[in-house]
Amino acid sequence: MKPLRTSDVRQWPVGHFTSGYAALVLRRKAQSGAFCLARATLANATETRALTTDDDSKLRIACIQMQPMVGELETNLAHSLDLIQQAVAQGAKLVVLPELASSGYVFKSREEAFAASETIPGGPAVTAWSEIAAKHGLHLVAGICEREGDRLYNSAVLIGPKGYIGTFRKVHLWNEENLYFEPGNLGFPVYHTEIGRIGMAICYDGWFPESYRLNALQGADIVCVPTNWVPIPGQAPGREAMANILAMAAAHSNSIFIACADRVGVERGQPFEGQSLIVSYTGWPVAGPASRDKEEIVIADVALGEARRARNWNAFNQVLRDRRSDVYDEMLGSEVKRGWY
Repeated sequence: MKPLRTSDVRQWPVGHFTSGYAALVLRRKAQSGAFCLARATLANATETRALTTDDDSKLRIACIQMQPMVGELETNLAHSLDLIQQAVAQGAKLVVLPELASSGYVFKSREEAFAASETIPGGPAVTAWSEIAAKHGLHLVAGICEREGDRLYNSAVLIGPKGYIGTFRKVHLWNEENLYFEPGNLGFPVYHTEIGRIGMAICYDGWFPESYRLNALQGADIVCVPTNWVPIPGQAPGREAMANILAMAAAHSNSIFIACADRVGVERGQPFEGQSLIVSYTGWPVAGPASRDKEEIVIADVALGEARRARNWNAFNQVLRDRRSDVYDEMLGSEVKRGWY
């Protein structure tokens, strides 16, 4: 018998097979990326099935919508731990906190921003978050004011049950953030964890399609977004946050989950939008949006593996493979390695 070749399999049209014959196709498992053989569905089918459904286990995600107070580090940290505990009590295994959750947002001076900062991973907030993550077998993404030498970054930290995993530094700075923070210099790292591939972005990063696209191109299942959304000029009263629309569009056009944790309240005259939400790879919210002005915990159960498995939309279209790399650079000029296949 002639050995089965990948090229042979890809050339078999699904509709070619008739009743009584089982067509085998190569299928890449959603979580591991390894190939497996699967039966092709017959007649007018457009997708194949994986042999196993191990990657269909549900993950409970919680986005914590809270109100930090600027400069109140100990109070903010204690409050975040209390809210994390509440999320854990509801079964959450991945928790997202807002942007600058430990420090507050509207600084009056660079000196105040430095006083509210800490090093990563040795600072008090990361240490406390690591302890609660270890206790409950939790993955956690939280916004933090990071200090590295004489530089400050608006950062997000990823922590797992075994401790600190990695850092994202906000790439696109908004308004007076430019007075206090350096633009992020770590790009858009995607971290491979036991619950899935996790990327991060912060607030204004979401206005740039490249942010989500670079996460998706590296194989992210979910992008966690600590954020401090503010009203957008021209926004009609009662209209949903522009950021909600952008998150929904990005989730759909990249086939990724997006979990956004916003803050609420008014800080030194600056109101915040709330409306935290969790968006499916389909582009439709599976939890939220939350209210505009109340602390809430938004929870959804999702199968992260579906984000990559469902990128084949029909017999002809796969949202990342359809990109015209002959017209524009496949990886947007970055040096990151492709990881979505």
